Amino acid sequence: MSTSPTAVVDHTAHTRYSDPGPHAALLEALPVDPPGLSAVARNVIVHYRSEGLDLPAVTSEDINLRWIERMLATDQERHGTPLTEPRAETARLQGCCRDHTLLCVATLRTHGVPARSRIGYAGYFHRNWFADHVVVEAWLEGRWRRFDPEIGAGFEALPVPMDMPTAELGSSGFVTAAQVWVGHRAGAVDADRYGVDPVNLLLRGERYVFDEVIYEIAHRFGDELLLWDGWGRIGIPGTPVTDEDAAWMDEIAALLLAADAGDLDAEARLLERYRTDAGLHPGTEIVQASPHGDPPVTVSIL
Repeated sequence: MSTSPTAVVDHTAHTRYSDPGPHAALLEALPVDPPGLSAVARNVIVHYRSEGLDLPAVTSEDINLRWIERMLATDQERHGTPLTEPRAETARLQGCCRDHTLLCVATLRTHGVPARSRIGYAGYFHRNWFADHVVVEAWLEGRWRRFDPEIGAGFEALPVPMDMPTAELGSSGFVTAAQVWVGHRAGAVDADRYGVDPVNLLLRGERYVFDEVIYEIAHRFGDELLLWDGWGRIGIPGTPVTDEDAAWMDEIAALLLAADAGDLDAEARLLERYRTDAGLHPGTEIVQASPHGDPPVTVSIL
């Protein structure tokens, strides 16, 4: 991990996804300590697959609220109160880990704290299974600190969710998508143990990990897209990764791991690749799929 907040992009600056627009005051009123901020994120957003909750169908499209400005506008249309005021679980925005993280990242940036979302896999939700996940990485107390805003309290597999150590492959911690890709290509991990959940036979494996690395890079450089958006070399779930694509991804993942280690030259080269390679950059339109099974649609992200 880098020992400096210096990077080739300014992680205190809002992206078009994290910019709260006219709702900045809502974020200015929030705490920036991970436990306090995470509690607010859970108060505003409920996971759309939360067990034991009968979430209203009328709000199911909340999951496609791509911009924090629109998320905050929708929350205020329903509640019209500060984000710290309690919301009934079934009245919260329906979202996922990406949305909990984006709310935290947007708040931290509003307060001038460098922050970004990190995409990878968590080994702490299921035994011997690694679920795709998004967590916050913020420059706090002189170091990059990862925390999982979805988790309210520590447990055996994740004792300190508000300050997660850099994890090794195969551990119960959080590892980045690039780590998993490199480990898969080296034969160190079984990619079929990385995906949405243990019962989904399609959203897992080499193709899924390949696509997740593209998401990871997009989020790093300010395109904090939905986890079911598609563009560039992101493929249809379950389709094989070609030898050409795998070799291409080997170069990309190596640059990403070097950037994580503090190599600014590698990060600058990765940013240049991201901006110029149509396989990485989303351009002006993406294909939005749906975790609810709705037909894919083409969406402008201008």
